[in-house]
Amino acid sequence: MVRGRISRLSVRDVRFPTSLGGHGSDAMHTDPDYSAAYVVLETDAEDGLKGYGITFTLGKGTEVVVCAVNALAPHLLNKDLGDIVGDFRGFYRQLTSDGQLRWIGPEKGAVHLATAAVLNAVWDLWAKQEGKPLWKLLVDMDPKKLVSCLDFRYITDVLTEEEAYEILRKGQVGKKEREEQMLAHGYPAYTTSCAWLGYSDATLKQLCSEALEDGWTRFKVKVGADLQDDIRRCRLIRNMIGPEKTLMMDANQRWDVPEAVEWMAKLAEFKPLWIEEPTSPDDILGHATISKALVPLGIGVATGEQCHNRVIFKQLLQAKALQFLQIDSCRLGSVNENLSVLLMAKKFDIPVCPHAGGLGLCELVQHLIIFDFISVSASLKDRMCEYVDHLHEHFKYPVIIKKASYMPPKDAGYSTEMKEESVKKHQYPDGEVWEKLLAAQGN
Repeated sequence: MVRGRISRLSVRDVRFPTSLGGHGSDAMHTDPDYSAAYVVLETDAEDGLKGYGITFTLGKGTEVVVCAVNALAPHLLNKDLGDIVGDFRGFYRQLTSDGQLRWIGPEKGAVHLATAAVLNAVWDLWAKQEGKPLWKLLVDMDPKKLVSCLDFRYITDVLTEEEAYEILRKGQVGKKEREEQMLAHGYPAYTTSCAWLGYSDATLKQLCSEALEDGWTRFKVKVGADLQDDIRRCRLIRNMIGPEKTLMMDANQRWDVPEAVEWMAKLAEFKPLWIEEPTSPDDILGHATISKALVPLGIGVATGEQCHNRVIFKQLLQAKALQFLQIDSCRLGSVNENLSVLLMAKKFDIPVCPHAGGLGLCELVQHLIIFDFISVSASLKDRMCEYVDHLHEHFKYPVIIKKASYMPPKDAGYSTEMKEESVKKHQYPDGEVWEKLLAAQGN
């Protein structure tokens, strides 16, 4: 039973100085500080449960998202949680269609990241009140109820409510067996932790060697800044992992369209499964051109981590612009919008390989992809979820990886809750960690 009126919403700017070690560095984001706008919802219910939500940022700009969360807060305060989830589509529409705030979106940018943080907290609280991990809440939900949480505006030319219901209804067949399979073996993962662009060759070799020892068989390498450097690093990693293991490449939006095709022709000898984000995330037709050009080389195109919303994903699918679709738990409008994208991907028969890593992204997206396998795609062919081994120790319910697979979370909620001590230490700019760093920098 969902209960309680939302009595308080707080949001904090939490940043980790990951740029100091080159963690997360790529061709476009050379000095990221993994950060989050961290939302806490409290209700007047006697259970004392709180909902925690995050959206992922790279340091500067987190304060802008915090402002946007505070601007959205009036839509939640004093609302009954039962009323929100009872008409989740209506509430999603209300949040994303605020007559004034939508002008700085609509459904994109800082205001949409804020929407994700707020709604992630709502889903966390709902799952906690039901006493289930989020993936299980979704798996057990009646298909009609699930469909009622989604906003189909702007995507009915590709996916109607009736089609979505039918996909979920068909997904009921064999569901129990797939859930047992997940509980026993987990969801297959790949690692990006070995080959950040800012890492030295020695670090890359060491991390790659350790990953192989731990049983990893799928690796991703960052490319795009310097062709000769890419060739050298790709050769190094391919020689280390051998010809049989899977290698992916990620350019993080560095190239123009012709440049992407030329560059990948020169990296094709290393047999990558895909090139990720080869160009601007908004360039749907550019992705389609690259995708078509790389078919003879046997290289797919993957994108999605910076797709604004379901409409961009709809067009990427319509234009045959990707072979691997990458949802992000904090970029789109939370679970609601991600589910509509999972359903479109199923209709187009495109495998979903979520973006993760960052701060808390692994913790969140594991729920979505485990649900996808059990209730939507029913397939693991060409599917895997990204894993990055950073900052999990700051979460109350960190991911569990066994034999290079995500093991389904057992704790109730969306795995969004951070340790209070970590939040206090890394709050910007007055947390202990930042006070020291900023003093050292003379700020």
